[in-house]
Amino acid sequence: MNRKLIIYFSLLISITMFSQENRQSFSLQEAINFALENNRTAKNASRDIEAAEKQKWETTATGLPQISASVDYQNFLKQQVSLIPAEFFGGNPGEFSEVVFGTKQSVNATATITQKIFDGSYLVGLQSAKVYLQISKNAKEKTDLEVRKAVIEAYGNVLLAEESVNILNKNVETLEKNLFEIKKIYENGLEEEESVEQLQITLSGVESNLKNITRLKDLAYQMLNITLGLDINNPTFLTDSLENLTAEHMDLGLLEADETVENTIDYKIAENDKTSKELLLKLEKSKALPTLNTFINGGYSAFGDEFNFTSKDQKWFGSSLLGVTLNIPIFSSLGRSAATQRARINLDKSKDDLIETKQRLKLQIASAKSDYQFAIEDYQNKKQNLNLAERIEAKNQTKFFEGIGSSFELRQAQTQLYAAQQEFLQAMLDVVNNKAALETILNSVNN
Repeated sequence: MNRKLIIYFSLLISITMFSQENRQSFSLQEAINFALENNRTAKNASRDIEAAEKQKWETTATGLPQISASVDYQNFLKQQVSLIPAEFFGGNPGEFSEVVFGTKQSVNATATITQKIFDGSYLVGLQSAKVYLQISKNAKEKTDLEVRKAVIEAYGNVLLAEESVNILNKNVETLEKNLFEIKKIYENGLEEEESVEQLQITLSGVESNLKNITRLKDLAYQMLNITLGLDINNPTFLTDSLENLTAEHMDLGLLEADETVENTIDYKIAENDKTSKELLLKLEKSKALPTLNTFINGGYSAFGDEFNFTSKDQKWFGSSLLGVTLNIPIFSSLGRSAATQRARINLDKSKDDLIETKQRLKLQIASAKSDYQFAIEDYQNKKQNLNLAERIEAKNQTKFFEGIGSSFELRQAQTQLYAAQQEFLQAMLDVVNNKAALETILNSVNN
């Protein structure tokens, strides 16, 4: 029996230690840093940059010397017969002799080097590859900003749920104590049954809300894990508190931050789009320019009626060729002209989109600042309201148990207190989230 107990407790300790080892603790900043490296969307954005760098070299390489080689082996299963006038061989005029030219088998080995000398589309392609790389970098920056914002929101939702559960548990504990006391008073005939029923209704509502918030807390942890790039059921522990985060995110100086739209990531992305449309217009224009390429090749050929090409006595005949190719576009039935006009139309659209983006960002910045300022003011207001609600509830509870207050008045005060508690928690979260939203749109993240 003792041995079984020892084994049982050893397993229990091992499981507990394993659970603690796998549990990950994060402050908000640690969570942000972790997500920027492990969030799946952020990782894919980094891969897009790597792919853009490879594509840049891929485009560059097309203008560098290209070397190719080929080996051709031919075996005529039945050789072609040609007819030659017989008089060439001393025969009668008008008659033909059957002649087979060449050998039955042959091998040709050739190596070729090609080089672009001038190609307008290649030059545009090099510029486009650089722009594409910049687009990928801007997309990565945008993704990181959005991931940071998502982590702050998910982290805050977990803290909100945790605080709500703690407050509701305290409320349930207080209500159960009050209900126990009022039942004793009622049993002694000093209180009406309605008072007991009023408290039971209040307790039932708070317990139901507690169950719901507990379920939401589990979902909040799962959402945070997904945002961090962890397994959905990973045991995660948060080291920051909602109150401390709110204090850290009270920054009135941010309301005076520089509103230069050109520094925002959304403007940079819109500018990238305009630049890419300019390059597409250049590309269509370049198709009307001539292209000049050169090549040189060399090779060896061998012939025979039998497969003796591996023999050291086999004769190989060398050859080499140098060539230059000039292609001059002359007439495309106005196809190139239409393509150029279409590219110019798209460029004009992107210019208007850039102006629209600039105006929209100005409005979004102003709106985000307004929301952040309101969140700070609302937090201060909700904090005062909570203090008042606590005092009102305490007074009504005292009056009720002294017999000078009604159960209905107590229930009203309790309901008002519970609402003030949740509003205060939400106000704290709004301060954190609205600051994150303002920092995201301003692209002014200070870690």
